[in-house]
Amino acid sequence: MCLLSLYEHTKQRTHFTDIYKTEIKMVEPVIIVHGGAGDIPENRVPAKIKGVKLAASLGYKSLNSGGSILDAIEVAVRSMEDDEAFNAGYGSVLNLDAAVEMEASMQRGSDLQAGCVTLIRDIRHPISIARRVLEKTPHAMLGGDGARRFAISEGFETVPPSSLVTDAALQALEDFLNGGGGGRIEIGHKKDMGDGVSTVGAVAIDSEGRIAVATSTGGMTGKYVGRIGDTPQIGSGTYADDKIGGVSTTGHGETILKVCLAHSIIIGMEKGLSPQEATTQAIDAMTNRLTETAGAITLSNKGDIGMYFSSKMMAWCYVKAGKIHYGIKPNEHNIEDFDVNAP
Repeated sequence: MCLLSLYEHTKQRTHFTDIYKTEIKMVEPVIIVHGGAGDIPENRVPAKIKGVKLAASLGYKSLNSGGSILDAIEVAVRSMEDDEAFNAGYGSVLNLDAAVEMEASMQRGSDLQAGCVTLIRDIRHPISIARRVLEKTPHAMLGGDGARRFAISEGFETVPPSSLVTDAALQALEDFLNGGGGGRIEIGHKKDMGDGVSTVGAVAIDSEGRIAVATSTGGMTGKYVGRIGDTPQIGSGTYADDKIGGVSTTGHGETILKVCLAHSIIIGMEKGLSPQEATTQAIDAMTNRLTETAGAITLSNKGDIGMYFSSKMMAWCYVKAGKIHYGIKPNEHNIEDFDVNAP
């Protein structure tokens, strides 16, 4: 190859490399969160809206300030684990022993690496333990005493189990024991049969197209001791793949497990459906076949958004391109300006 041809060849390769880099950087960073799908009483709506807006804002600010994609989703979910308006961390519902047993999962879409924990009792932030499992172990899931021992070895502090129990959770358990309802009672709702309980989750994509998902929950009111739901299981409660997108689900855990809901949505996108189409079709198919309800938040690898719920409500919020979007009821979509530099 002559020098001129070599120069032109090198110039062409550099040109295409620059185009490739530019295309990757053109992805608009987005974070979307949910605060759980279910039959939510009106008196709990304002706190849930406030909580998901705070979580999305904190996650986006982390992403914008140079934090990693895992930092962003962890910050968002920890915010909701600290908020008694949500069934995760502090605010978790109680099992039949009147104890908190929590679970969480996190997946990174670049290499599909995952970290999941279940049956966590006396540590406030299960999502942070899940991240440590992802980053520090050769495993995908740890549970019970093993998860607790690992967390302590990693420097997590234990808290008195009673410190995670709220008055609202105690009342919800009493209502369940007095009225039945299969454990599907949203805190504060004295109906025999609710249609789902709250779980929290976050999905984010950064400017280079990297996707990550995190989900955390306290499970079902009145669940058997040792019950494990969909949340800590990759493909059901959580899924992330940079080649396709990311999903976090919420709703009736046993039913979500049976259809591997998060991965079903991913498969729909892989077949060419938009995030909204894939999310809607998968949830409706689940509910039509198995009756129970669910919700999900979804991002494609281009930053396109999908969200849908077959339950009565689902608190959600996302930040994108200087706007914060949020809602909780069907067809509700509020939009406000978002200042990333605001305190």
